Amino acid sequence: MIKCHLSKILGDKKLKVAEVARVTGINKNTLHRLYNETATRVELDVIETLCRYLDVEIGDLLEILDD
Repeated sequence: MIKCHLSKILGDKKLKVAEVARVTGINKNTLHRLYNETATRVELDVIETLCRYLDVEIGDLLEILDD
């Protein structure tokens, strides 16, 4: 299973999904799915944009967990 740490990162940086969507151009629904860990697929450019904007590595955003 892949865990997305977007909610923790946004909380630590005191950012809101709407603000990230506005600045990055990423669809708000896509961000909400990542935030709530309900996304089943994500485009690589979305991951890249998020990592660059949030100044994190891919491993900070996504983690593979054993089932």
